[in-house]
Amino acid sequence: MTPEVWMAKAERCLSSAELLLESGDPDAACNRSYYAMFNAARAALLIIGLSESAMSKTHSTLIGAFGLHIAKAELVPTEMGRLFSRESHRRLLSDYEGDGASVAEAQDSVANANRFVSAVRSWIELRQISG
Repeated sequence: MTPEVWMAKAERCLSSAELLLESGDPDAACNRSYYAMFNAARAALLIIGLSESAMSKTHSTLIGAFGLHIAKAELVPTEMGRLFSRESHRRLLSDYEGDGASVAEAQDSVANANRFVSAVRSWIELRQISG
């Protein structure tokens, strides 16, 4: 898939996360928030030339690649790498732990995903403008 397709998926996941939060499903909101970040990260990594096969082994591989090639390279604010890792952990807890996520945690998750997707989108747009 192309970076544009991955970003479109990221935007859809983000919209879903917001709707799920509003409807009272914090676990699902955390899940969709994480996948919004996951899809935006894939788009960013494709843009810098990382192959799909290099990203597709595990979630932790993708998170590490984003941290190394995008966040540490300061293509987006370095904090985005930490947010991505944090939301991966929160998604695992909300998907697989009995207690799940609280509304406050889901609100934080959605806010983090918004910041992350916005940062990646801004970086992509800046790259397109500067040629």
